[in-house]
Amino acid sequence: MQDAQPSPKAAKVEPPKINYSVSSGLPGWCGAQKVSIAVTSYQSGKFYLLGRNPETGGLMVNERIFKKAMGLATPEQGTILLATLFQITRFENVLNEGQVANGSFDGLFVPRVLHTTGVLDAHDVGLLADGRIVFVNTSFNCLATVSDRHSFDEYWRPSFISDLAQEDRCHLNGLAMGEIGTPDQGKARYVSACSRSDTIDGWRDRRKDGGVVIDVETGKVVCSGLSMPHSPRIHQGRLYVLNSGTGELGWIDTDAAPEEAFNPIKFLPGFARGLSFHGNHAVVGLSKPRHERFEGLDLDQRLTDTDSEPWCGVQVVNLKSNKVDHWFRIDGAVTELYDTGVVTGPSCAMALGFSSSEILNLITHSDAP
Repeated sequence: MQDAQPSPKAAKVEPPKINYSVSSGLPGWCGAQKVSIAVTSYQSGKFYLLGRNPETGGLMVNERIFKKAMGLATPEQGTILLATLFQITRFENVLNEGQVANGSFDGLFVPRVLHTTGVLDAHDVGLLADGRIVFVNTSFNCLATVSDRHSFDEYWRPSFISDLAQEDRCHLNGLAMGEIGTPDQGKARYVSACSRSDTIDGWRDRRKDGGVVIDVETGKVVCSGLSMPHSPRIHQGRLYVLNSGTGELGWIDTDAAPEEAFNPIKFLPGFARGLSFHGNHAVVGLSKPRHERFEGLDLDQRLTDTDSEPWCGVQVVNLKSNKVDHWFRIDGAVTELYDTGVVTGPSCAMALGFSSSEILNLITHSDAP
């Protein structure tokens, strides 16, 4: 009779390595401006909140897992909207001014409302004046609102899309909401798409120069000839967009001819996607290529010409000097980001997710009447 052999130990699975690096001034900027920076990575399912660690003065990175974390919006102070794989979530800050969570965090964002949409490849998201959440429904080539009964209600679609079908034809992706504090606040104003194609997957053959930005109210194309544009945003009365296929941040002259409307102001070393603003600064997300190169895009040649490697991370661009003042870089397993957002108020914010017990035990309530 043979002796029983000990069972082999299960191989220890090491988590993928991720390295973060940061410019010396970014934590201080967050502290001085009283902001945190929200970042999503759909590839890794990470939702980051970056801020200033009040104890060390360095960078605080709060990370939560939300599968396929995509579009972000901060439509009002204390609120974050997040589009994920099959849901859209509304977070609320449950801390009052002067309160602190876990000894360090002056903002605590808790997921309070979840809308189940199913897998729609939801991209950018916003909040309408009537309180409804609007989002880019890329699978169905339209803007949609959440519904109490259905996966979505159609809100708007480009005139070149002939019918409502689950066929990603033009790769509608970006949404510019009206600027906060203006009469347009709460309105869907502009969208970006990679092409004007009306056949399934047609946009992939138009990645180099088929991209457009469209005025939602008029249906007119205000900018054309773009390369995979993303993240249109209105800031200080000006319409900005990321021309992702060339790695450029720029603005759109809505009075010019569409083919002449784009004005680049800064080249950034990566696939630029994710744009938000605070004061005179633009917060831009950058991604590495999914494969070794950005096949068929001018960005590849621009990187060669500048002797640069593509980034994954965030760069904070000064809109007066067009220089990068601050940055946050990710190396390792995370290579692609989708969106950025500026969270005003807390300079060291955190969020709760669903993968730990914290959300089970945090109980808050309104003050007694």
